[in-house]
Parts: sequence; structure tokens; C-alpha cells
Amino acid sequence: MLQPKRTKFRRVQKGKMKGVAQRGNQLAFGSFGIKSLETAWITGRQIEAARVAVTRYMQRQGQIWIRIFPDKPITKKPAEVRMGKGKGSPEGFVAPVTPGRMIIEAEGVSYEIAKEALRLAAQKLPVITKFVVRRDYVESSNVE
Repeated sequence: MLQPKRTKFRRVQKGKMKGVAQRGNQLAFGSFGIKSLETAWITGRQIEAARVAVTRYMQRQGQIWIRIFPDKPITKKPAEVRMGKGKGSPEGFVAPVTPGRMIIEAEGVSYEIAKEALRLAAQKLPVITKFVVRRDYVESSNVE
């Protein structure tokens, strides 16, 4: 599962996720990608499930890039614990995602395969996503 090797602080504040993505909102590596259309915390398990779905469908052809990383520790208090007594212990890590953020990119496969693979990945994620294609992409490049 994805998580940082070490963090500066064990616990962090929740923070606000308002506005749209200022960084990571363009295709940078592949010709196809899925872009988030809403705000959410995406866990390492969800990212891994999406990655497995894409690689299975693409049958290990082409290449994929995961553009988000869960580096924010999330805490939870045990069940049936009264209010107060401090913050809970870290339970896992999440990646905060805002609208416009690229989540996964793919390259080296046809348009149809990429579209279906990324659709399967999007089903594993807790956000509504949009399939995007590079502006200068031409389909006839690998048809002989």
C-alpha cells in the first residue's frame, strides 16, 4: 500500500480543500488520463485498486503514471470513546484531491483500450472523473 517512508509530523490538521487544482491539472506524461471533477480524500488502497484495474485491462502493455500520492496522515479514535482526551492515533494516509487534478495517466495503448482501462480505474475511486486526451494525439500513429 502507498504511504510515505517517514513524515515530519505524526498527526496533521484536517485543513480545507477549497477551490480547484492549481498544480497537476494538465497531462504531463501520457496521452490519456483521468481528471477529478470533485473534492475528496483518496486512500492508498483506492489508488492501488485503480492501478491494478488499469494494468490488468491493459495486459501490461503501455505505461501508466499515478499522479497523486497519499502523504497526509489521518487519525481515528477507537469506537465508543468519550469526547476529549486528545487526538486519535494515525490510521492511514490519504491524498487530498481537488477538482481538475490529474489522477492517472496512460501511454502506449490505443484510444479504446486506454478509455476502457481508465473507466475501470475511475470506478474504484470515490470521485467523479473525466477522461482526457492530449490535444495533439493522433489515432493513426500505430495503425500499420
